[in-house]
Amino acid sequence: MESVKNAIEIKNVTKDYGDFKLDNISFDVPEGSVCGFIGQNGAGKTTTIKLLLDVRAKDSGEIYVLGRDMSKESAAVREDTGVVFDEMGFNEYLTAKDINIIMRNIYKNWDEKVFFDYLKRFALPVKKKCGDFSRGMRMKLQIAVALSHNAKLLVMDEPTSGLDPIVRHEILEIFREFVVEEDHTILLSTHITSDLEQIADEIVFINAGKIVLKGNKDVLLEKHGIMRCKKDERGKISDSLIVSEENSSFGIQLLVNDRQTCEKLYPKCVVEPATIEQIMLGYVSSPKRG
Repeated sequence: MESVKNAIEIKNVTKDYGDFKLDNISFDVPEGSVCGFIGQNGAGKTTTIKLLLDVRAKDSGEIYVLGRDMSKESAAVREDTGVVFDEMGFNEYLTAKDINIIMRNIYKNWDEKVFFDYLKRFALPVKKKCGDFSRGMRMKLQIAVALSHNAKLLVMDEPTSGLDPIVRHEILEIFREFVVEEDHTILLSTHITSDLEQIADEIVFINAGKIVLKGNKDVLLEKHGIMRCKKDERGKISDSLIVSEENSSFGIQLLVNDRQTCEKLYPKCVVEPATIEQIMLGYVSSPKRG
C-alpha cells in the first residue's frame, strides 16, 4: 500500500518574539485532506502560517511544503499555493479587473477564465473598487484569486470569520469542490469549530504557542466525551481519563479522553460525544496543559 504523502511538514519549529514564543511545534498535513488549525486568538495560528509561507523567518526547525524545503524553494512553492488572510491584501482602489491584470503577471499558471468564472459565481462586480466591497465580498474575491492559478494547496487564515451563515456555507462548498482532486490540500485556520466539523479531515490544536492536540478529526471526536456524574462519584474516576472538569448545580461535568473506557468503568455516569469546541475549551482550561 502506498504511503500517504504530506502536503505540509512542520518539524520542531520555534519563533521567539520575547512576549510570545512559538515553542518547538511539529505537525503534518496529509495530501488531499482538509486540516483544521484551531486555537484561541493569540495562540500562534497566524504566526505559524506566516512561517509556513516564509513571510517571517523561523528561529529554528524545518518546514516542507508540497515536498519542498521552504528555506530554499519558497518562490516555487508560492506558485502552487493559494492564500487567503483575514484582512484583504489588495489596495482598496483596485477593481477585480485590475487584480486580474496584476495576477496575470505574477503567476505563471494564472487562469483568467477561471478567475472571471468565479467572479460570476460569487456575483462580484468586475469594475467596482474592492474597497467598497462588503466583508463577504472581500473574502470571496481573495478566494477567487487563490483558486485561479491552479494551486494545489490553499492556506486560509480565518476565511469565514464574521460572515453570515449563508455566505459561510457557500464558501465551504467551494472548499469541498477543491479537495475533490486527490492532490489538493487545505490548511484552514479558524475559531469557528462548527465549520471544521463539516469539512475537516484532520485537526491541529495550538494553545499558547504549543501544539496541544493533533490527529484525525473523527478519531479525536470518537475518543473524547463529556461525562456527567454526581459530586460524590468524582473520587472514583481515574484522573488519567480526565482532561478538565467543571462544577455545576447538577453535579460535575468532565471532558474525558477515552469515552469507551469511561462508559465501561463508570456505567452510572452519563457519557456523551464531545464537540470540537468542547474539546478545545477543555484542553485550554485543563490544569495539565503545558
